[in-house]
Amino acid sequence: MEITVNHQTYSIAGPCSVVQLLTAVLQVSGSGIAVAVNQSVVSKSDWSVYLLQPGDQVMLIKATQGG
Repeated sequence: MEITVNHQTYSIAGPCSVVQLLTAVLQVSGSGIAVAVNQSVVSKSDWSVYLLQPGDQVMLIKATQGG
């Protein structure tokens, strides 16, 4: 299946949770980021059980400091 993450398309075989996407596919840690799928924020507590579907649009938002 194909998933778009921050406007870049990835091909993923089989079912994939948000945690699997972050760790196995994107190789990023989950700290300091928020995840939205199809413009709806997915709670961090749901990342391990939220299964992505073909064509999903995923947005990763990294927290930054500033002022």
